[in-house]
Amino acid sequence: MSDNSKMKTILPLSLLLLASLSACGRDAPPPPPADIRPVRAEQVGMQSGRSNTQYSGEVRARYETDLAFRVAGRVQTRLVEVGSQVKAGQVIATLDPQDYQLAVDAAQAQLAAAESEARLAQQDLQRYTELRAQNFISQAELDRRRNTSEAALARVRQLRAEVSRLRNQQTYTQLTAPQAGVMTAIDFEAGQVVAAGQPVAQMARSGEREVRIDVPENALDALRKAQALTIRLWSAPEVSYPGRLRELSPVADAGSRTYSARVSFLQPDPDVKLGMTATVDVDNQAAPSLSVPQTALFRINGQPQVWVLDRATRKVAARGVQLGEMSGERATVRSGLQAGEWVVTAGVHKIAPGQEVRLAPSLLP
Repeated sequence: MSDNSKMKTILPLSLLLLASLSACGRDAPPPPPADIRPVRAEQVGMQSGRSNTQYSGEVRARYETDLAFRVAGRVQTRLVEVGSQVKAGQVIATLDPQDYQLAVDAAQAQLAAAESEARLAQQDLQRYTELRAQNFISQAELDRRRNTSEAALARVRQLRAEVSRLRNQQTYTQLTAPQAGVMTAIDFEAGQVVAAGQPVAQMARSGEREVRIDVPENALDALRKAQALTIRLWSAPEVSYPGRLRELSPVADAGSRTYSARVSFLQPDPDVKLGMTATVDVDNQAAPSLSVPQTALFRINGQPQVWVLDRATRKVAARGVQLGEMSGERATVRSGLQAGEWVVTAGVHKIAPGQEVRLAPSLLP
């Protein structure tokens, strides 16, 4: 092989060796950065014990009565409409009274016949008493006549009671208002056949007004212990009315799982009308306590937890807490945290124990 050929072979090998040595002299590439999650955090502090919760409801009458005829029949007249003001004893509707009048007439005829038979039996008893005194009849015969007279008188008393009952039924063909109030619902028309006891109308009694609200189970104690209840109408939010808790249902609604409550107006005025939408403000004053946003909570094995942030190392650790009452978007912490500690309030489901985090500028509290 010529010298020129040897030089051509050696030169590429030399270049390759220099390139390898040059590569070995450079630093290794840096490792990828650790996964640092952006979170939002809040410093735990003692919160004011004063809380205010608001519930929406509807203005209702304290006494709402379902009205029904006490007898069956065909509706002859309807004398009121929804919204009509009625007085106590005012006729609301009537049934066809013809059948009940015929029953009264028949009973009166039977009573007249029974009274006639009773008079005859009484006269017979008087005559037979005289005959017995003269010893013309036996004592047994006199006893039979006395028994016949007493039975006739009992029949008269029975028929008199029956006539009174039928006359009462005749009056029941008129549906009257038990108290003064306003008609809130009517479910019948003239010509309709109704059964005895079938609700055909509803009346709200005049007088007390109240607001019906639905309360979740975790707020029942707060409602019972409320320092003040304030009612406001949506139509006039600038006007407030003092209220009083009158009734709290002991059983939750099967659908909503809330408890029905009624708050009475202590000082209503004519502007408070049935069916209006109103709000009830529940004002409570309690001892200051620690609280965290509900967004800071998560659960491990069913137990509430929070992420506690170490500001020095910027790492988080899970800690179990015992919760108290829920108020709005915050939860009271009875134990597990100390004032001054930091807890993660956003991003709690995207971090792990010991993970380093950072407070994103857009998520700073």
